[in-house]
Formats: sequence, C-alpha cells, structure tokens
Amino acid sequence: MLTPLLLLWPISLALTWLVAQNIAGKPFDRALEYNVQALAKLVVVKNNQVQFNLTAPAREILRADDTDLVYYQVIGTRGEFLSGELDLPLPPNEDKPVNGEVRLREDTIQGEEVRVAYTWLKVDLPAEAQGDTKSGSPTVLVQVAETLEKRKTLATEIVKGTMVPQFVTLPLAVLLVWLALVRGIKPLAQLEKRIRARKSDDMSPLDEAAVPEEVAPLVSSINDLLSRLKVSLTTQKRFLADAAHQLKTPLAGLRMQADLAQRETDADELKKSLKHIGRASVRATHTVNQLLALARAETTGRSLAKQRVDLVHVASEVMADSVPRALEKKIDLGYDGPEAGEQAMQLDGNATLLKELVRNLLDNAINYTPENGQVTLRMMTDRFSGVLVLMVEDSGPGIVESERELVFQPFYRALGTNVDGSGLGLAIVLEIAKQHGATVTIEDAGLAGHAQTPGTRVTVRFVGIPEASPA
Repeated sequence: MLTPLLLLWPISLALTWLVAQNIAGKPFDRALEYNVQALAKLVVVKNNQVQFNLTAPAREILRADDTDLVYYQVIGTRGEFLSGELDLPLPPNEDKPVNGEVRLREDTIQGEEVRVAYTWLKVDLPAEAQGDTKSGSPTVLVQVAETLEKRKTLATEIVKGTMVPQFVTLPLAVLLVWLALVRGIKPLAQLEKRIRARKSDDMSPLDEAAVPEEVAPLVSSINDLLSRLKVSLTTQKRFLADAAHQLKTPLAGLRMQADLAQRETDADELKKSLKHIGRASVRATHTVNQLLALARAETTGRSLAKQRVDLVHVASEVMADSVPRALEKKIDLGYDGPEAGEQAMQLDGNATLLKELVRNLLDNAINYTPENGQVTLRMMTDRFSGVLVLMVEDSGPGIVESERELVFQPFYRALGTNVDGSGLGLAIVLEIAKQHGATVTIEDAGLAGHAQTPGTRVTVRFVGIPEASPA
C-alpha cells in the first residue's frame, strides 16, 4: 500500500499547483480589471480628437507594484498609437469589440509572460472626424499588462501551505497502515504456524473461528479438501492392507511348494510340486492384475479422455479372448444382441475401462459356472427408458440375496465356493460402472435347461449416458 501512496503524492502536488495558480490569479485579475477601467476613464474627446491624459495619480497606480512590471497601451479609433507601450501585442483578431467589457488573456512582451486586461471604449465623434475606422462605430482600445511574479509567489505559498502538512501526514499514514496490516495479518500468521506445525497424517479440519472473515471461505475450502483427502488416504490404506493380506497366501504357498520341491527326490512328486507352484503363481498373477485394474479404475477413470465407443465391438473382443477358457470347461458361451455399428449401442466412455468391465463379468461367470454350463452375454436397449443395458447370465450356483451387496466389496467372496479368485472382479465392475453413469444389479438367472441351479444375472444399466444422436 506504500507504493500507491508514493505514486499519488506527486499527482496530488501537480493538481494542487494547478488549483493554487487559479486561486492566486483571481485577486490579481480583479486588480488588472480595475486598472484598465481606471485608465479608460482618462480617454477624452477634445476638438473632435481622441486624447489620453495620464494623470499623476494614475501613473502612481501603475508604478505602485515593486514585484511586477506593469505595462499599458492606448490605441485610437483608427488604430493609431496614443500612449503607453508600443510593443504590447494587440488582442486576437477574432475578438469582437464590445463597449465597456473587460477581457483577460495570456501573452508575452519582450520575451516575458504577462497577464493582459483589455477593453474597448466607444467614443462619440462627428462623421468627418471618424475617418476610416475598422468597425461600424469608433472605439478606443485600452490594455494593461502585468508580469506574473506575484501570482507565482502566491501559488507557491499556497502549495507550501498545502503540501507541508502532507509531508507530516504521509509518514503518519504509512505508519498507521503498517500497524493496521500487521495487526490484521496476525491471525493469518497464526494460521500459517498452525498449518506448518501439523503432522503429515493430520487431516483434521482447521479452526474457522480464529481466522478473519475474509479468509473464512478459503479455510472452508481447505477443510473440504482435507476431508476428501482423508477419505482418499483411508481408501488407499485399506486397499494396501487388503492387497498385502491377499498376496500373502499365494506367495506363502509358492515358497512352501518351492521348499518341498527342493527336498523331493522322487520325479513324480517333484512334478506334483511344480504343478502346485504353477497354480500358485497363476493365482498370484491374477490377484496382482486385479489389484492393478481396481487401482486404475478408482484413481484415473474420470481423468481419462472419453470418446464414442461401440459397446458391441468391445464385448466381441472380450468374448473372443474368453472362448479358450470356455471351451476348456465345456461351457456354452453365447451372445444375444445387435451387431456392431448400431447407433443405439454406442456411448461416450473409456474403451479400456469398459473392456475391463466386460472382461471381469465374463471371467466371474466362467469361473463360477460348472462344466457343461452356459454363459450368455446380452445387450439391448430398454424399450421403456431407452437406456443401454448389458447383461451377463450364467448357470452357476448363484448368489444368495443376503450377499448380493457384499460381493461388490473388495476381496469379499461368497461362502461355499471352491473357485480360485481374488474377490475383486465385481468391485472393479462397480467402480467402472459408476464412472460411466451406470448401475449394477444382481439377480437369479433361471436359465432354461439348468433348473438345478439358480444361476446369476448381472445387469449393467448405463442410465447416465445420454441417448445417441442420429449420425
């Protein structure tokens, strides 16, 4: 705040000087007007001629000023010089003579600036005595000029009287501003100290009561950020703890089987141990891949660029990758829905994450469906709401209603199943669905020809995806 004060001070000085000159000039202008009127009274007409008789009192008036020089001039009706200073400039040509009106102007005489008061005096002359006058009626020009020393001196005194107090008040104002700012910023400094003294894991909200009112919205925003960070860090900590727990079992199995294989001398038993090692490594690899997929879905889904995606094309690619596993278990893997390229099956989304969603649904269905079972992927548009619907149905053991909400939690697995898995598949599906404005529901499938098992139907409805516009 000191900088604008220092910048405004010279501007104030300049404005004060202009105002002071105007104020100082007014009394001297009135004196000039009085002098020119006094000289105009000395113009007389005798013997049909204009004469100017400068009396002794009038001469004393012109010489009474010891500071400035005073000049005068009297010009007759025909432009002839009557008295005074011959070099005094005449009024501008555009000035029209008006009898008795006193006018003022700035001019120079002998290289020195002067203030000039002038007037025209109408005189009565017979026609033969007027001669060749420049106007319709004969007028005499009377001018009085004065140098500007008194005016400058008075203006300087006015400026001094105005600016000297400012020299005192300006430092005082700066001091008061500085003290006010120090006091006003003190709560901010205390807030800064409290923030710096916090531990890195302290996500508790800042105290909004001890901050200035102007900073309260900022502190509120910081508290909101801290609450969101707290949720994010809690989620990450839980995720890391669960991941470490889930990786312990396959890694411990790998180590145990490796130790047994090193001690084994029988070739058949050695092959058995190696087979167990292979299965344990597959489980560990699958768990790691699922963990990475879940982390990617949770942290980068919304920030990835979305584009127009054909969901049928995505599903067909995933199904092609799943065919070998389905054939291995003699599972009837089928598709029921429109062909790729239809406008109704397109949405704005991330192709990589959508492919991960379909892959996890099919992997779960194939894993939990027994041999000679059936897995069907269906795609359609809801005829009532017009939203895009993706369903994966299987003829597996199904999920009891009490566990259908729990299976969406990371690492949760339904009781009574002996299938290898990480318990992350549906958690990944739910996270990706949320980021695409979709909902996920689970119900019994009840497929024809598999009455002995209820089966599972997982339905994904993209309710947040607007209807596609015609191409």
